[in-house]
Amino acid sequence: MGTGKAGGTGGRGDPLPRPFTIVNMAMSADGKISSVARRQVRISGAADRARVDRLKAGCDAVMVGIGTVLADNPSLTVKSDDLKRERLGAGRPENPARIVVDSEGRTPLSADILHKGPGERIIAVSGRAGQEAPARFRGLATVIAVGEEEVDLPVLLARLHERGIARLMVEGGGSLVASLFSRGLVDEFYTFVGAIVIGGRDAPTPADGRGAANDKEFVQLRLMDVEELDEGVLLRWRVRR
Repeated sequence: MGTGKAGGTGGRGDPLPRPFTIVNMAMSADGKISSVARRQVRISGAADRARVDRLKAGCDAVMVGIGTVLADNPSLTVKSDDLKRERLGAGRPENPARIVVDSEGRTPLSADILHKGPGERIIAVSGRAGQEAPARFRGLATVIAVGEEEVDLPVLLARLHERGIARLMVEGGGSLVASLFSRGLVDEFYTFVGAIVIGGRDAPTPADGRGAANDKEFVQLRLMDVEELDEGVLLRWRVRR
């Protein structure tokens, strides 16, 4: 299991302690995570979905951005009954804590992530969500407010670390992942590359956002492992420091 890492500073000088953070995403052979309509696309098969379930079950929390919640309505629960029993037998909750990075507090109160399966839910908001956010999600999720205009990700991860979250899995979307990479908050990056081509200039990629302005801003990776899976390939990368 990963241990706490030092990551971004949130503008505070010394790096803040944070969970060991793994980004896990599936993309097409041409590097897209969904179509231009930004609706969920089935890229991987049963073997990769089982791998993702095992990875999730081995983490203390799983995190997504609000765009993923609005587009895909995921529950982020562990699916395998055996993995649930393993977690419970180890004295852990059936599901990892589920976290939505949602600067404006737009998560629908009917979202599956707030209702399906037992376990802790956290909505991370910024000052833009207003003072009513805790009341809006009362009984459904804990609200953590960090940052003025956008969620302050280094501070959020430090707060999660304080709550005992040592290993964090991030499942998207592209804007959140890009922000985590740009702030030095990612340790490992797993990409399943499926045997399809989606195309589209405006179709989202694993790391959207502003993008690097020059090669000094590129995130450098080291290849850890390559595995053929579901007629595609799984690449496991370690972020170079």
